[in-house]
Amino acid sequence: MGTSLINPIAFSIGALQVHWYGLILGTGALVGLLLLIREGRRFGIPQEFFMDLVLFGVPSAIIAARIYYVAFRWPDYRDNLWDVFKIWNGGIAIYGALIGSIICAIIYTRKKGYSFWRIIDLCAPYLLVGQAIGRWGNFVNQEAYGGPVEESFLRGNLHLPDFIVNQMNVNGVFHHPTFLYESLWNLVGVIVLCVLRRRAFVRSGEIFFSYLIWYGIGRFFIEALRTDSLTFEGPQWLVAIVNGLWTPMTWFGFQQGAIEPGYGNIRVSQLLSLVLIIAAILLIIIRRRAGLAKEHYSDPIVSSKVAQHELVTDHDTTTGSSVPTVDASSSRDRHELKKEDAIHNERKE
Repeated sequence: MGTSLINPIAFSIGALQVHWYGLILGTGALVGLLLLIREGRRFGIPQEFFMDLVLFGVPSAIIAARIYYVAFRWPDYRDNLWDVFKIWNGGIAIYGALIGSIICAIIYTRKKGYSFWRIIDLCAPYLLVGQAIGRWGNFVNQEAYGGPVEESFLRGNLHLPDFIVNQMNVNGVFHHPTFLYESLWNLVGVIVLCVLRRRAFVRSGEIFFSYLIWYGIGRFFIEALRTDSLTFEGPQWLVAIVNGLWTPMTWFGFQQGAIEPGYGNIRVSQLLSLVLIIAAILLIIIRRRAGLAKEHYSDPIVSSKVAQHELVTDHDTTTGSSVPTVDASSSRDRHELKKEDAIHNERKE
């Protein structure tokens, strides 16, 4: 850090210091939640469902993100185990957070009777919102920046305001504001996903896969600019492939940031980005061919548990007889039945 012009501590309450990093991450989660609740209303999903999802998801994401980061930086922590818990100093990995939140969402949606793919599609754009805001926590902490650049590049080429340029001055050397590059890329991604989800050809799960593809592309190219990447030691042929795919960035005058010696020669986030991009594309193709992605984004979203309860209640109210066995797993079938009943009633009239 060294020359940060922004105090990372926002305020103190007695001995408790509240860091900007935590406030910014919290703001990102809150904004994403409010937007998600608004979108959920279109499908009749109660806001309590999303509030509980975030209540469980955020801690899961933070814990997984920290474990992910520490695992690849273990030499820095094995002799200072208390530092593992000092997340306010930075050191959490977004891909780790994504893994933790997905595991939590799978368990939570299953318990509530909702389709994981339908819910994660709703969440996808707002994951990018949270990430776009959260990157400014890296700005305050003066971390996750790129390799050295001239001050004239930041002011003249990028036309950045003074407060960003000055914060990118680390020990007298100006650096690429990679936090800003990724934040802006994510904001554009929000627009892309919001437009895409309104298209009739999009099936369940594909907004989330599009999120993985969009974020993966941006992260792959931006990550190589950084000087603090998590790395591992890999074969030279894999290094050559990763570097070869990054070559187009050199056409625009960009150069890769230096990798810290002693940790490895392949950036974990670059390789994981490539894996997720390929996996997302393959899953879209496989799920469509196997008939596993029949529902569209705009189709009704109904909890199988809620639907079963409603059907049982309706049957008891109208007949007073024993409860029949009903398969309520498909919300689309229920929606189509309602439409057919309405048409039949109109014809009778």
